[in-house]
Amino acid sequence: MATLIHRPEYAGYDFGPEHPFTPARLDMLLDLLRALGHEVRPQAGPAATREEILTVHEEAYVATVEALDRGEPRPLAEAHGLGTPDNPIFPGMDLAARWLVGGALHGARLLMAGTERRVLQLGGGLHHAQKDRAEGFCLYNDLAVAIQDMVTQGFRVAYLDIDLHHGDGVQNLFYNHDQVLTISLHESGHYLFPGTGHVQEVGGPKALGTTVNVPLEPYTGAEDYLAAFEAVVPRALAWFQPDILLVQAGADAHFEDPLGDLALTTQTFQTLFNRILELADQHTQGRVLFTLGGGYEAHVVARVWTLLTLTVLGLPLPERLPPEWAERWRKLLGPGNGARLHDPVPAFPALQGSEARTRRNRDIVTRLLDHLEPHWGA
Repeated sequence: MATLIHRPEYAGYDFGPEHPFTPARLDMLLDLLRALGHEVRPQAGPAATREEILTVHEEAYVATVEALDRGEPRPLAEAHGLGTPDNPIFPGMDLAARWLVGGALHGARLLMAGTERRVLQLGGGLHHAQKDRAEGFCLYNDLAVAIQDMVTQGFRVAYLDIDLHHGDGVQNLFYNHDQVLTISLHESGHYLFPGTGHVQEVGGPKALGTTVNVPLEPYTGAEDYLAAFEAVVPRALAWFQPDILLVQAGADAHFEDPLGDLALTTQTFQTLFNRILELADQHTQGRVLFTLGGGYEAHVVARVWTLLTLTVLGLPLPERLPPEWAERWRKLLGPGNGARLHDPVPAFPALQGSEARTRRNRDIVTRLLDHLEPHWGA
């Protein structure tokens, strides 16, 4: 089995009713797990302390978050990425973000202590937060704080990001750190926020080869995505030899997500989750911490993260979802959604230009490996 981490306070990380990063996504997930007959009793980690936040974030930034939380005006708020449409100010935001960071830290410490091999943090995944500013719905970088705690204790950490968007915050914070490997598969920054994550970004002078980016073309589907994953991720892990694997499991690479243009299906995510667990067994003695992340289509995130939870727990996957759950969430799910766990086959009509897209994605992987091979000792 595995350990789940969650607490009701995660619902406080709420930018408002019109914001896409809504805590309702987690409420739907937890309700679906219960409706499927699974008694959900997650562990509740403590909130991260101010000192723990300061292991990766600058004092001036944290002080600004705290002051805005108290309702004090700060003229440099927008310079720190706060008070923007992506990152609006809301009451309780400092503590709300620290609860999420604390959950990731709690999961990391369970792995380091050897009391658990698989941990799933039902929340978090705030991979865009930078040292001195908020970015992309992310106030404090829970992933980076957990990584910093692990490397401080002497562990080599591999970070794998399958979110639609490049994991720029985690990459930037560890770009020159030779005990951290960051791998991100994402829609190319030539087309999508945050505009980073290119193949030539391979790490700082003290850590060459430890940054790995797979920037995929818009409308990349399962076959190309999985081929790129297999060409890069197992080889990177074998070279780096990590002690622990940390995974940001955003669901927004799904073809129905409104904020991007990758074209994965629920079946693709199931394949990915099983493969990641296999890789953890091969390279980290099974020690893996998953967090959630992006995902902005309600009926997609509920199903993808249910797939993730049941896969991590080693539980069977249902074919159909409980109709009473779908009825409770009909307003968010929309008509005709919520009946089955998996997408129909085929999930969408064949995409035009698939052969040219496949060639471009293969070229991207080839160029990436050309950049990395001198540092990996090919």
